Amino acid sequence: MKAQEAICNLDTLVLTKGNHTSREQGVCFMEAVAWMAGTSHSDHPACVSPVLGAFLRRWNDDLDDKSRQKLKPYIHRVIGTAGDRKDEVRGWMLTDWMIRVHTPAWLDLAGIKKPAALLRTLHELTDTTGLVAAQAPIDRARTKAAAAWDAARAVAWDTAWAAARAVAWDAAWAAARAAVRDAARAAARAAAWDAARAAAWDAAWDAARAAAWAAAWDAARAVAWDTAWDAAKTKLQPTVVELQKSAFELLDRMIA
Repeated sequence: MKAQEAICNLDTLVLTKGNHTSREQGVCFMEAVAWMAGTSHSDHPACVSPVLGAFLRRWNDDLDDKSRQKLKPYIHRVIGTAGDRKDEVRGWMLTDWMIRVHTPAWLDLAGIKKPAALLRTLHELTDTTGLVAAQAPIDRARTKAAAAWDAARAVAWDTAWAAARAVAWDAAWAAARAAVRDAARAAARAAAWDAARAAAWDAAWDAARAAAWAAAWDAARAVAWDTAWDAAKTKLQPTVVELQKSAFELLDRMIA
């Protein structure tokens, strides 16, 4: 009874990480959607767009416990999005966000300013033609970020390097990269995923990852090794917050 009251009152509902065998164990975002829609317990309710479903399953788990509750207002909004013929557009929204928002944020943090600015000035990516034109600056950004990371790693001691790498990896995922990638794959199943878009995705992710690691190491090596983890996490946290805010805005646009 308490669980039923909670699902009817979003103010008292608490979204939890992972999927669950029953509602008595708790609910993640998509399980809450299934319950609200009056369907059987599942984290793959048929009433939700496959792209949105993939995005939200992953993001539910990537967010921390407090931030995860910000998803609750979206429970009603995603019901009925299945079969609305918007998934191809959503796939391009995801691609555009990854290349023009997510990747430049990490490049900036690593001090790789010019490639970041160039990616931001690209026209909105809505088709393969635009993406082909964007491939060269994406590849240059990847090369610059890889060089920055290689330079940092070359002087790294094991402890600080491990701390910087782990924090950067966690931060990149927490900023919704994994959620976006899973949703993009769902879009690929809904419509043909061309080679150009796949190549751009890989290049953009490589650049963002290398830039995040380089920035984390820059913070970690400047302090005593026993505080390297905290230093790296502190440096990356503002970018994580910025990208999570942007990802919520992306979610609003994908639903609309």
